Amino acid sequence: MSAITPAPRNRTLLLCQEDYARFQMCLSVEDQLVSLPKCVDRTIKGDAFTALSLLPQVSVDLLIADPPYNISKIYNGSTFSKQSQSEYETWTNAWVELVVPLLKPTASVYVCSEWRSSGVIQRVLERHFIIKNRITWEREKGRGATRNWKNNSEDIWFCVVSENYYFDVEAVKQKRRVVAPYRDGNGQPKDWTEEPDGAFRVTHPSNLWTDITVPFWSMPENTDHPTQKPEKLIAKLILASSRPGDVVLDPFLGSGTTSVVAKKLGRHYIGIEKEETYCLLAEKRLELAEQEPSIQGFSGGYFWERNTLAHLKRKAVRSDNSAFKQPELFE
Repeated sequence: MSAITPAPRNRTLLLCQEDYARFQMCLSVEDQLVSLPKCVDRTIKGDAFTALSLLPQVSVDLLIADPPYNISKIYNGSTFSKQSQSEYETWTNAWVELVVPLLKPTASVYVCSEWRSSGVIQRVLERHFIIKNRITWEREKGRGATRNWKNNSEDIWFCVVSENYYFDVEAVKQKRRVVAPYRDGNGQPKDWTEEPDGAFRVTHPSNLWTDITVPFWSMPENTDHPTQKPEKLIAKLILASSRPGDVVLDPFLGSGTTSVVAKKLGRHYIGIEKEETYCLLAEKRLELAEQEPSIQGFSGGYFWERNTLAHLKRKAVRSDNSAFKQPELFE
């Protein structure tokens, strides 16, 4: 049977036989990682519970963890089976205990969850860290429901090791189009600026994020990983809670989003993933990041509302004297 030809604009990243040969550079847990120079800026192939115990202590500035949710799901060759709430809490606490010794006293922690297990994650994290906030982000994809509300949100718990932590709010401000551009008594814009493309306001970020686009087939960051997080989502965490040159750890790397974004933003990274296919996808994405360091939805030092940049691209193309060409319609 012949292979299915993808749609012309399908940019999902796939591996070919050459990639399997080229990217056999991932470290293995059998390599007995003991020093930071050996494991930093590398993808580590292995189970998190084994690899975490081999990493150097007090070396990580930022932890971003997207562990398997307590839902039965197949991850390439592995299956995570749904557990009871108490079993999932025990499992979560086990990997968190391995992470704690790796963190610097000034480190920050972000852990992803969904609504069924969010309470479990909270209980575990408050045993080890200071919980500062719970971020809820809109995942615009999702199946509809006939006897319930459609589930299209996920949580990210924000914690710190101590009150001596780093947070750069200026790095994660949002730029939004102003719907009602009010002016003061002198006729001057009130908390907004007039630009060639319209009226815009720069705002502080809240813990409710509605500007995230989940990777899909026409986006170059998209892979076949079933629970891939958007680069824009991870970029907010990295920019807010780390400095250039800091070390970012992701013990459940998947297809490599955390490592890729860390590289694009000038941070060091350590990614752990037990599935070889996902490790190789991560390595391929890391190589591509050298040629394309941009992050969709992040431009000019600001995060933009969903579809804003695509609208501006279309406007710019249509105003060009050259023949009209359809721009990329994602951000």
